[in-house]
Amino acid sequence: MKKWKKLFVTPQHNDESYYDLFEDWDLIDASVTQQYRIRLRYEPEMQWGEFCTLLTGLNGDTPLGHVVDVRSTTDKERIKNMSASDKRIRDEWQARQSKKPIDSKSYMQSMRALEEAMKALAS
Repeated sequence: MKKWKKLFVTPQHNDESYYDLFEDWDLIDASVTQQYRIRLRYEPEMQWGEFCTLLTGLNGDTPLGHVVDVRSTTDKERIKNMSASDKRIRDEWQARQSKKPIDSKSYMQSMRALEEAMKALAS
């Protein structure tokens, strides 16, 4: 599995992704072990496509599934009632995401939306 990490020169940023292949590797490994009984460190020849299939198929009962569920929730009532550890997980993820650079297309869309909002306020 260590050779897989070498395939990633730079992580790809995806706003819809609630996990990071590098930072969440231990969660991924534990989740694949829990759900499929496969120890990734002992599968150095596993094909990338097979790994992606396993990762995509992880359910919410796994460590990664739980963390993704916590990070992705938008239900204000649920967030309000989260345990302290779940709030910490969510807050840490949001802090990391806020530090990532925004691409120029998203930046321009945000600026246009802000401009329209300012026009609406002025009129």
